[in-house]
Amino acid sequence: MTTETLAAWSLVGVYSAAAVYLGAFVLFLLDLAKRSSTAPAPAQAEVAATAGTTAVLIEAPPAPPTASTRPGRNARIGFALTALGWAVHVLAIVLRGVAAERVPWANMFEFALTGTGIIVGVFLFANLWKDLRFLGTFVTGLAVLLLVLATRNLYVDVIPLPPALDSAWLVIHVLVAILGTGFFALGAGLSITQLLQQRREAGRLARVSFLTRVPGSTTLETLAYRVNVIGFVLWTFTLMFGAIWAERAWGRYWGWDTKEVWTFVIWVVFAGYIHARATRGWRGTPSAVLAIIGFAAVLFNFTVVNVFFTGLHAYSGL
Repeated sequence: MTTETLAAWSLVGVYSAAAVYLGAFVLFLLDLAKRSSTAPAPAQAEVAATAGTTAVLIEAPPAPPTASTRPGRNARIGFALTALGWAVHVLAIVLRGVAAERVPWANMFEFALTGTGIIVGVFLFANLWKDLRFLGTFVTGLAVLLLVLATRNLYVDVIPLPPALDSAWLVIHVLVAILGTGFFALGAGLSITQLLQQRREAGRLARVSFLTRVPGSTTLETLAYRVNVIGFVLWTFTLMFGAIWAERAWGRYWGWDTKEVWTFVIWVVFAGYIHARATRGWRGTPSAVLAIIGFAAVLFNFTVVNVFFTGLHAYSGL
């Protein structure tokens, strides 16, 4: 097959994966709606008034998450569709790489294509460790959004590598960055769910009753912390490998290029998150908010910095 044919089939695979992810998103959403409609109503406790014999009903605080967290049929089918969409997605990534005769992450379109695949892959494999299917709506919705935006606004034809990118460090440095992004995305999803769960447990979000079927806020925070620690380790190697590559390409390890600065800013945010939680006892809302800010900085680094700032890292291909 020619390069153009392979690239065209890759694009078909991208659209197909997005369509399957959309179906999974709808099923995950239906599962959440069903959980909300079947969640147990808050219990009421009858308390006798101290000044007489009249009894009053006092609504008890929201019950903690129930032990029955087994996903429903929609969630199970949605998860299967997510796995199918991911297989098609991986095939599209491979076809793009074969068409380009290199790794498929040398410009913004390819980075978005591979990065979204890594995010979904991290979600799927994390479920071997812990049942996180309650994040299916977040992950598949994010995947559909990123793939649609990438194909509509970032697509470029297959072109040869610029000299600065023609290096083995393209494989190592960028792949580690993509893996780190995948873990940060999963951590952000857990932190968002944690904030919702905290409000429900405090009685300020009683109508979002599907949260009674997911882990409590403390468990969600612990899971988010563990996932973000893995992402932080990978991001640390991203900085280190980037510095080594910069020395090989430009003759200096650090030059305060815009991309370098924002990569360091992300590292500082997550370093502060881990340090504050481990040594200063940050728990609850501050911890979750800082994790979400960190992932927002990752998205800002990929979008705004790549498109609107100039520098040596101008590899968007646009």
